[in-house]
Amino acid sequence: MSLDQMEYILDHYKNPRNHGTLPEPDISHEEGNPSCGDVIRIDLKIMDNKVKETRFSGKGCAISQAAASILTEMIVDKDLDEIKAITKDDIINALGIRISPIRFKCATLALKVLKSGLYGIKDWPGEEE
Repeated sequence: MSLDQMEYILDHYKNPRNHGTLPEPDISHEEGNPSCGDVIRIDLKIMDNKVKETRFSGKGCAISQAAASILTEMIVDKDLDEIKAITKDDIINALGIRISPIRFKCATLALKVLKSGLYGIKDWPGEEE
Protein backbone atom coordinates (compact mmCIF):
# COMPACT_ATOMS: atom_id res chain seq x y z
CA MET A 1 0.00 0.00 0.00
CA SER A 2 1.38 3.39 -0.93
CA LEU A 3 1.48 6.30 1.47
CA ASP A 4 -1.04 8.18 -0.71
CA GLN A 5 -3.52 5.30 -0.52
CA MET A 6 -3.10 5.01 3.23
CA GLU A 7 -3.59 8.78 3.62
CA TYR A 8 -6.72 8.60 1.45
CA ILE A 9 -8.26 5.92 3.70
CA LEU A 10 -7.26 7.74 6.88
CA ASP A 11 -8.65 11.03 5.56
CA HIS A 12 -12.05 9.41 4.93
CA TYR A 13 -11.87 7.79 8.37
CA LYS A 14 -10.90 10.95 10.26
CA ASN A 15 -12.99 13.35 8.12
CA PRO A 16 -15.92 11.24 6.93
CA ARG A 17 -18.08 12.68 4.19
CA ASN A 18 -21.86 12.55 4.61
CA HIS A 19 -21.57 11.45 8.24
CA GLY A 20 -24.65 11.62 10.45
CA THR A 21 -28.31 10.78 10.04
CA LEU A 22 -31.14 12.24 7.97
CA PRO A 23 -34.42 13.32 9.51
CA GLU A 24 -37.23 11.28 7.97
CA PRO A 25 -35.19 9.34 5.40
CA ASP A 26 -37.01 7.51 2.62
CA ILE A 27 -34.76 4.49 3.21
CA SER A 28 -32.76 3.70 6.32
CA HIS A 29 -30.94 0.46 7.03
CA GLU A 30 -28.41 -0.62 9.62
CA GLU A 31 -26.38 -3.78 9.97
CA GLY A 32 -23.31 -4.96 11.75
CA ASN A 33 -20.55 -7.42 11.19
CA PRO A 34 -20.74 -9.73 14.23
CA SER A 35 -17.22 -11.07 13.67
CA CYS A 36 -15.56 -7.68 14.25
CA GLY A 37 -18.20 -5.38 15.74
CA ASP A 38 -18.41 -2.88 12.86
CA VAL A 39 -21.87 -1.27 12.51
CA ILE A 40 -23.08 0.97 9.69
CA ARG A 41 -26.38 2.73 9.12
CA ILE A 42 -27.16 4.42 5.80
CA ASP A 43 -30.02 6.91 5.33
CA LEU A 44 -31.27 7.96 1.89
CA LYS A 45 -33.54 10.67 0.56
CA ILE A 46 -34.91 9.63 -2.83
CA MET A 47 -36.42 11.94 -5.46
CA ASP A 48 -37.24 11.05 -9.06
CA ASN A 49 -35.65 7.61 -8.59
CA LYS A 50 -32.31 9.18 -7.61
CA VAL A 51 -30.47 9.54 -4.32
CA LYS A 52 -30.67 13.23 -3.52
CA GLU A 53 -29.08 13.05 -0.07
CA THR A 54 -27.37 10.40 2.00
CA ARG A 55 -25.79 10.07 5.41
CA PHE A 56 -24.07 7.23 7.21
CA SER A 57 -23.39 6.60 10.85
CA GLY A 58 -21.93 3.81 12.92
CA LYS A 59 -18.68 2.62 14.34
CA GLY A 60 -15.88 0.41 13.27
CA CYS A 61 -12.43 0.13 11.82
CA ALA A 62 -10.84 2.62 9.45
CA ILE A 63 -11.62 0.47 6.43
CA SER A 64 -15.34 0.04 7.13
CA GLN A 65 -15.85 3.71 7.96
CA ALA A 66 -13.77 4.96 5.03
CA ALA A 67 -15.64 2.63 2.67
CA ALA A 68 -18.96 4.03 3.92
CA SER A 69 -17.73 7.59 3.40
CA ILE A 70 -16.48 6.82 -0.12
CA LEU A 71 -19.67 4.94 -1.03
CA THR A 72 -21.91 7.81 0.04
CA GLU A 73 -19.91 10.13 -2.21
CA MET A 74 -20.35 7.69 -5.11
CA ILE A 75 -24.16 7.51 -4.91
CA VAL A 76 -25.38 11.12 -4.61
CA ASP A 77 -27.41 12.12 -7.69
CA LYS A 78 -27.19 8.58 -9.07
CA ASP A 79 -30.18 6.63 -10.37
CA LEU A 80 -31.24 3.74 -8.13
CA ASP A 81 -30.57 1.21 -10.91
CA GLU A 82 -26.99 2.55 -11.22
CA ILE A 83 -26.56 2.18 -7.48
CA LYS A 84 -27.92 -1.35 -7.49
CA ALA A 85 -25.27 -2.19 -10.11
CA ILE A 86 -22.36 -1.18 -7.83
CA THR A 87 -20.32 -4.28 -7.06
CA LYS A 88 -17.97 -5.33 -4.29
CA ASP A 89 -15.11 -4.92 -6.77
CA ASP A 90 -16.20 -1.30 -7.34
CA ILE A 91 -15.87 -0.62 -3.62
CA ILE A 92 -12.51 -2.37 -3.34
CA ASN A 93 -11.25 -0.40 -6.34
CA ALA A 94 -12.57 2.86 -4.86
CA LEU A 95 -10.66 2.15 -1.64
CA GLY A 96 -7.51 1.81 -3.70
CA ILE A 97 -5.82 -0.70 -1.43
CA ARG A 98 -5.36 -4.45 -1.35
CA ILE A 99 -7.90 -5.92 1.07
CA SER A 100 -7.03 -9.13 2.88
CA PRO A 101 -9.71 -11.83 3.07
CA ILE A 102 -10.13 -11.12 6.79
CA ARG A 103 -10.92 -7.42 6.09
CA PHE A 104 -13.18 -8.03 3.06
CA LYS A 105 -16.40 -7.91 5.12
CA CYS A 106 -15.23 -4.65 6.68
CA ALA A 107 -14.62 -3.12 3.26
CA THR A 108 -17.97 -4.24 1.84
CA LEU A 109 -20.27 -3.75 4.86
CA ALA A 110 -21.49 -0.32 3.68
CA LEU A 111 -22.38 -1.75 0.26
CA LYS A 112 -24.27 -4.60 1.91
CA VAL A 113 -26.18 -2.12 4.10
CA LEU A 114 -26.97 0.10 1.09
CA LYS A 115 -28.20 -2.73 -1.12
CA SER A 116 -30.12 -4.39 1.70
CA GLY A 117 -31.91 -1.10 2.27
CA LEU A 118 -32.63 -0.60 -1.42
CA TYR A 119 -33.83 -4.16 -1.97
CA GLY A 120 -35.44 -4.54 1.47
CA ILE A 121 -33.49 -7.70 2.31
CA LYS A 122 -31.21 -8.64 5.16
CA ASP A 123 -29.02 -11.45 3.89
CA TRP A 124 -27.40 -11.52 0.47
CA PRO A 125 -27.88 -14.89 -1.21
CA GLY A 126 -24.87 -17.09 -0.56
CA GLU A 127 -23.51 -14.91 2.23
CA GLU A 128 -25.01 -16.59 5.25
CA GLU A 129 -22.66 -16.72 8.22
